[in-house]
Amino acid sequence: MWVYILAQRFQQVSQWSLDYGSTAPSAEQPDAGSASVARKTINVTLQEQRSVTTDAPTTTESGGLSNRTVTSRQVDVRPSNNETARRIVLLVFGLVQIVIGLRIVLLLLNAHTGNFIVSVINNVGGVLIAPFEGILQTNALKSGGSVLDVAAVVALVGWTVIELIVIWSLGVFRHEAAAA
Repeated sequence: MWVYILAQRFQQVSQWSLDYGSTAPSAEQPDAGSASVARKTINVTLQEQRSVTTDAPTTTESGGLSNRTVTSRQVDVRPSNNETARRIVLLVFGLVQIVIGLRIVLLLLNAHTGNFIVSVINNVGGVLIAPFEGILQTNALKSGGSVLDVAAVVALVGWTVIELIVIWSLGVFRHEAAAA
């Protein structure tokens, strides 16, 4: 029973990884027409390993000889190297954007800089904002205790543009399978 369920699952995974991202609709998908094909394509690496083991002939209860054959199959589906690099870039730039965004919010809310977490976010954010300071005439706008760090807003936009350029450059070097 379990072997049958696992075999069914392996077939589904193998079929999904081969059919996903193809431009022709599969039998399960309704024909959407050529104008409305807008699916996301993910490059994956499909590795399949099969092994067959046959034991020496043994005697059965009825006195006959029998060979026992064990077949195992392992399917490994993982993202391509380019997809992995894209995910790492998104993670790193996402963390940078989160730190800068937290710095903007904490300065707007006039957070107590004596707090350890606030000071760490302000210090790390300051390092990330440093390349963008001085681009505009005003680096900060103050009202009461709150501060709008204009340099941080410029840095947030700047890091986002740099992220888009890096992701675009990774897309340029992506290897697509040739259409048959």
